[in-house]
Amino acid sequence: MHFDTRVAAGTISAVIGPSGAGKSTLLNIVAGFEKPDSGCVRIGGADVTGADPADRPVSMVFQENNLFSHLDVGTNVVLGIRPKLTTDPADREIVAAALDRVGLTGFEKRMPGTLSGGERQRVAIARALVRRKSVLLLDEPFAALGPRLRRDMLLLIRQLQVETGMTLLLVTHQPEEAVGIADTIIFLDKGMTVASGAASGFFDRGDIPGLADYLGHGGQ
Repeated sequence: MHFDTRVAAGTISAVIGPSGAGKSTLLNIVAGFEKPDSGCVRIGGADVTGADPADRPVSMVFQENNLFSHLDVGTNVVLGIRPKLTTDPADREIVAAALDRVGLTGFEKRMPGTLSGGERQRVAIARALVRRKSVLLLDEPFAALGPRLRRDMLLLIRQLQVETGMTLLLVTHQPEEAVGIADTIIFLDKGMTVASGAASGFFDRGDIPGLADYLGHGGQ
């Protein structure tokens, strides 16, 4: 795989491409879960290629929300601040504020098993928010949700990005979602960065190899 792209700070970029194109791998390299064989990863001008995931200004939300089923919602969110679960009174205020921002005020004592899929993903987003990192990676976090809930969650993500000024990379298989939420689109194919550009008009471009096939227009 060979990735070569830039993402402007404080923007949302949608990462699209066929299955196996390398979308999750790209996010894992940015997060530090995978190490590149060569090249570098720079965030805010700093070379973080050799940095551990915990030492990067990055949070990540997966398709599977990765909540601990035996811990209540408040404790799951606290893990974003203190992985060893040593808390102080100020933490409760931070958790309550994060849950309020994702529309889950008063859910601190609820268990993950009592929540809907959308609510669990909101908890995962709240946990990412309390980490207060400048970059948020979202790897198809709403793939298992219905169309209406997906729209609601994408609206929430856009609102949070505006409020916090975070830089977001969102992997999605839905072109309409990419256009609806992103400032720019990054198209991957066969493990390579094929093209990137403004979301507006991106899918109408005829100069991007493989894009027509990805959209299902290859036979036209």
